[in-house]
Amino acid sequence: MSDSPSKPAPQKRKRVNVRRPDVMALVQAEVEQHYRSNIVEKIRSHGGEITIGNTTVRLAKQFGFCYGVERAIDLAYATRKVFPDQRIFLIGEIIHNPEVNTQLRDMGIVSLPWRQMSEEYDDINDEDVVIVPAFGAPMSFMDRLGEIGCHVIDTTCGDVMKVWRRVRDYAKKEVTSIIHGKADHEETRATASRALGTERNGHFLIILSLADADYVGDYIRGRGDRDDLLKKFNGAYSEGFDPDLHLQYVGVANQTTMLQSETEELQNRIRKAVVDRDGSEENYHVFDTICGATQERQNALFQMLDTKEQKPMDLLLVVGGYNSSNTTHLAEIGEENLPTFFIRNAQCLESLERIIHYDLEHKAEIKSDYPGLMLKDKPIVIGVTAGASCPNNLIESTIIRSMELRGISKDELAAFE
Repeated sequence: MSDSPSKPAPQKRKRVNVRRPDVMALVQAEVEQHYRSNIVEKIRSHGGEITIGNTTVRLAKQFGFCYGVERAIDLAYATRKVFPDQRIFLIGEIIHNPEVNTQLRDMGIVSLPWRQMSEEYDDINDEDVVIVPAFGAPMSFMDRLGEIGCHVIDTTCGDVMKVWRRVRDYAKKEVTSIIHGKADHEETRATASRALGTERNGHFLIILSLADADYVGDYIRGRGDRDDLLKKFNGAYSEGFDPDLHLQYVGVANQTTMLQSETEELQNRIRKAVVDRDGSEENYHVFDTICGATQERQNALFQMLDTKEQKPMDLLLVVGGYNSSNTTHLAEIGEENLPTFFIRNAQCLESLERIIHYDLEHKAEIKSDYPGLMLKDKPIVIGVTAGASCPNNLIESTIIRSMELRGISKDELAAFE
C-alpha cells in the first residue's frame, strides 16, 4: 500500500441560475438599449430594401445576432446582475465582436487568456465567477475551474455542443476526428479536446482547406510521407497521433462557422479517399455540424447576389469583427462576385473615395481608394450584411454613414416611410 498523500478530489462546480425571470427582464431592456436598431427594423419592414433618391440600401434577409450569440450575451449581462459585487472573469472573448467585448469590460468583466492557462488563473478563488464563452473552452480549462470550485456560467452554443457529442462518440469507437476548422480558433481547440474522449486517449487531426483534404486523402490512399505530414500539420493533431495507425478509421466534424460548400466538398474528398483505399465507406463517418445560423447567413447572401428579380449590387459591405470566422466567409463569398469591403464599423467609411477594411489575402486592415464607386450623382445599390456576432446598432451606423456620404441625412433616413 502506498503511503504517498492522496490527491484531493476536484470540488464540484457551483451552479447558479442566472436566468431568473426578474433578472432577464432587466437584461432584455439593457441589451436592447445597447444593440437594437429602429432603422434596421424599418428597412426589414420594407422587405429589406429602401431607396432614397438614387441610393438603394439592400439588407440580407438573415444577418446579425443568432440565437446562440444572443443567449451568450444575455447570460453575461445576467451574471453581472446576479453577482453585482463579485469578481467576474471571462475566458477570452464572449463572441468575436469588439464592441460587445468592450461593453462587457466596461461592466467590470475581466478577460482571461484563452490560448493557455497562465498565472491569472492561479489568482481565481472559489468565490469568483468565470464565464465560458459561446465557443466553449478546452477540457483542461474546465477541469481547472472544477478544481478551484468557482462559480461557472457556461454560455457554450448548443450547436457547438452537438459537435462535441459527435467527436466524443468517434473517440469511443476508436475513430479519429478529422476536424475542418482553424487550428488556433477557440471553438476548434475546445472541440479537439473533446475528440480525445472521456478517457483522453482519442485522436484528432485539424485541417483547414481543400488542399489540406487532398493532402490527407493522398496519405490515406498510401501515397504520402509520414514525416512530411506530421511537419505540415504540426500543432494541429493530438499527442501521439500516428497517421499510419490513426487514419484507418476516420470521422469528419467541423468548426460550426466554416463555409458550408467547402465543408461539404472536404467531406466528399476524405470519403472518396477512404473508399479508394478500402472499397467501401465502412471506415468513414460524417455528421453535418455546420450551425444553422451560419448556413442561413450564407444562403441569404447568395440570395442578395441573385440578379434574376432584382438589380445587381454595386458594392457589398460586410460588417463585423475581423476575427469572426462566419463573417470572414461572408466576405469571401462577396469578393468572388463584386467589390466587397469587410469593415469593423461605420468609421471605416472614411469618405466617398476611401474605405478602411480587412484584406483577406494579407490578413491585415488596409485603406483602399475607390474613385467613382460611390459618387453622389451616380445611382447605386449598396448591399449590407453581417455575421452572427454583429449587433444591429453597428449595422445601423454603417447604413447611416453610407447614406450621409451620398448626401442623405440621418433625419431623412429616419423619416422614410
